[in-house]
Amino acid sequence: MRVPGPAASRIVLLRFSGEIAVKARPTRFRFERQLLRNVGDAVRSAGIAARVSRSRNRIFVATEDPRAPEILARVFGVQSLSVASVHPAEKLEQVVETGTELFRDAVAGRRFAVRARRVGDRTKIALAGRDIERLLGAALLPGAAGVDLGNPEVTVRVELHEGQAFFCTETVRGPAGLPLDVEGRAIALMSGGFDSAVAAWQMLRRGVQLDYLFCNLGGRAHQLGTLRVVRVLAERWSYGGRPHLHAVDFDAVAAEIRARTKTRYWQVILKRQMLRAGELVARERQVDALVTGEAVGQVSSQTLPNLATISQATALPILRPLVGMNKDDIIREAEQIGTAALSAVVDEYCAMVPTRPATVSRLETVLAEEAKLDPELLARAVAERAVLDLRGLGPEADAIPELEVDEIPADATVIDLRSKPAYAAWHWPGALRLDLDHALVAYRSFARERRYVLYCEFGLKSAHLAERMRAEGLEAWHFRGGLKALVALARARGGAGPELP
Repeated sequence: MRVPGPAASRIVLLRFSGEIAVKARPTRFRFERQLLRNVGDAVRSAGIAARVSRSRNRIFVATEDPRAPEILARVFGVQSLSVASVHPAEKLEQVVETGTELFRDAVAGRRFAVRARRVGDRTKIALAGRDIERLLGAALLPGAAGVDLGNPEVTVRVELHEGQAFFCTETVRGPAGLPLDVEGRAIALMSGGFDSAVAAWQMLRRGVQLDYLFCNLGGRAHQLGTLRVVRVLAERWSYGGRPHLHAVDFDAVAAEIRARTKTRYWQVILKRQMLRAGELVARERQVDALVTGEAVGQVSSQTLPNLATISQATALPILRPLVGMNKDDIIREAEQIGTAALSAVVDEYCAMVPTRPATVSRLETVLAEEAKLDPELLARAVAERAVLDLRGLGPEADAIPELEVDEIPADATVIDLRSKPAYAAWHWPGALRLDLDHALVAYRSFARERRYVLYCEFGLKSAHLAERMRAEGLEAWHFRGGLKALVALARARGGAGPELP
């Protein structure tokens, strides 16, 4: 088909993932239709005025909006894209003349190459790519530094379609993979840390539509930190989907595990309870699998024996796309996705870290420990969960201003929740130090006539404790921005602080 629009119009040319091209005809047709819907959702979501059309091999987005390429490069199923100008291509001389006019300045004083190809039904395209490469290259050569087919500074690209030629110089890589929503649905268990976000993104790239389950162990601050991470996945990478976050208050579940089971099995039992929560949500939402960010050997609960024991908590398939990845590789991928900075603030939070956790657990032993738990407690927590439409939230949804301060009042009792070595290296003048575990027990005995400001590395632990103290009637805030912001305040007041990355 011909691309709609006048000559010389600006077109974003989308190339399909190679995985789509090799599918059988009915499957390919279904995938391409879904990809077209997802592209339409991407431009509509960004408020971009555009006309979207397709041929058998390409999707064309006619728009003058400069934001379009960046947004369309986040649509799964797009292998690459180029911003091109489209011109009539009935005669060879016409294409060469247009190409010379378009690219003469771009190749001036530089080494270049010309790449031309026919796309679509070649029987309907009379021009040959080889002829265009030869003649257009010769026309551009006088003002250039030379032709370099191996490592050119500028690559002039010409795509020949029926009656039209697309001219461009740059190709932007897309995420490739499969269009979102062609491979079923799953529930991704989210902690807000690096791993769970990257695992979820990997499954989105395989065409799996996701909802997200967050088992909250750290109060509202932890939930909002995780919400910020998940919103990146929902708003930047979920074109064609309408994901929801299911936030389950796991405080009572975790408290019962601590009170009734052996300490060394806490982590294994907790993970099994989270999978059971995921299964309850999955059955209700009629989805097919669970997704986790587990990688072999990364922490004590992720040894092979423990993974085997944990997996038997549910009959649903458990997808672990990161199972063989190293942590540094995961973090690099998080940086490319756009979740790394947010996950660094949230990090992995858990108030249940035994001193000597079991690295080899036997299923029968864990089942005996779980028999001490009330199964209704988990079911009740899941039934009472909050469900958030991630693409329908306003900008204020991930803020907690009433818990935050960015100054230290002169009469405040300041509490440092970091480790002893970190406190010894530097702390706010006069700050007291408490371990979070101890503080979560001791705060009820704090003097009620005082005001408290809490801080930690990133602000997660301090926000959690401040929320608990507020609920008990104490005047408490956490310092917004964590240690980095606090050091900046100390220096602004004329004090000293450590060098931070």
